Amino acid sequence: MSDDCMSDDCASDVPASGVPASGAPASGEEGNPLRRLSLGELRRRTSAKWRTYPPDVLPLWVAEMDAMPAGSVTRALTGALALGDTGYPSGSGYAEALDSFARKRWGWDGVVPERTATVADVMRGSVEMLKLVTGPGDAVVVSPPVYPPFFGFVEYEDRRVVEAPLGEDGRLRTSALEAAFRRATAGGRRAAYLLCNPHNPTGTVHTRAELTAVAELANAYGIRVVADEIHAPLVLPGAQYVPYLSVPGAEDAFCLLSASKAWNLAGLKAAVAVAGPAAADDLARLPQVVSHGPSHFGVVAHTAALRDGGDWLDALLPALDDNRRLLGELLDRHLPEIRYMRPEGTYLAWLDCRALGLGDDPAAVFLERGRVALSGGLPFGTGGAGHVRLNFAASPEVLTEAVRRMAAAVGR
Repeated sequence: MSDDCMSDDCASDVPASGVPASGAPASGEEGNPLRRLSLGELRRRTSAKWRTYPPDVLPLWVAEMDAMPAGSVTRALTGALALGDTGYPSGSGYAEALDSFARKRWGWDGVVPERTATVADVMRGSVEMLKLVTGPGDAVVVSPPVYPPFFGFVEYEDRRVVEAPLGEDGRLRTSALEAAFRRATAGGRRAAYLLCNPHNPTGTVHTRAELTAVAELANAYGIRVVADEIHAPLVLPGAQYVPYLSVPGAEDAFCLLSASKAWNLAGLKAAVAVAGPAAADDLARLPQVVSHGPSHFGVVAHTAALRDGGDWLDALLPALDDNRRLLGELLDRHLPEIRYMRPEGTYLAWLDCRALGLGDDPAAVFLERGRVALSGGLPFGTGGAGHVRLNFAASPEVLTEAVRRMAAAVGR
């Protein structure tokens, strides 16, 4: 994959993912959703991943996968179009599909449809939950480095951010949480904790013991927990997703779930807010206008993914596991100075580039010199300087070329 063939003009002639430009899977690759499309086909997409940077840049930044939708999703959407079913969302089908998925995949019966609300997306829904249990000027604790909109949305809603940073191992620290909870509730004010589980950008999957400790501290300080669990279906071999609402003491918390990340449906907006038993009355106060946010097509697509997209997900997860391992091998070979802790979940890798001496924003160097777009670490808050986030939900060939370019950018 040479630099000369990274433009739209010729990329369609050079299959970057080992498949013909037509998109038909190569022999033996039918099960891997990340090998279905050539780089040329991907470059014809008009989403943010493929239109933010010039066509000579390999984009491994925003959380979009280089995959076609699950067949169940395509059939549901085309069927709705054929019927002219393009109106407003209605009913509880999404929550019911999530309930069935949670019981089957996680052995969890906590998605009780009567204690749910359909919301525009996980981030907007998280904010709506925060507004139910905090007021202007109250504190919201976050654990950086963390998904940048945690900061932006919280501050936009006139709440104060209080940080409880992760440890160097990327895990929650009880001491940091307790100190932050104490600051957040000083003077008797209400406060909340916006938890990311699994964690973005580190890929940490919090254990039952860790989440139980969060619940104990939250109860001790009167903190209400809102858990963003959008990456829950993307836990990789070696780890186990534990729903926050399933741990003792989390009865008054909320979680937000969606098919968006696992089935690559970011452009089809919809999510489900789930209340614990002791938070049901709070959820009942959610303004009815909030239900206007989700897209009908989003609800249709997410419901189809959860009900009938299990085989597609089962093909994706081994592919992500393979890429997770491949990325480690590539970095060991070409950029051993980079510290890479294999993520336990998500398709995001958090790379510590400080030993390369590229300053606080190594993503800028990789973009300028290597023509690879990664997410810079600074917007993720404390602990983000000198780091980048890499999206490895791409073909092995694209991932290999990206690391080669990163190495070339620093003279390796």
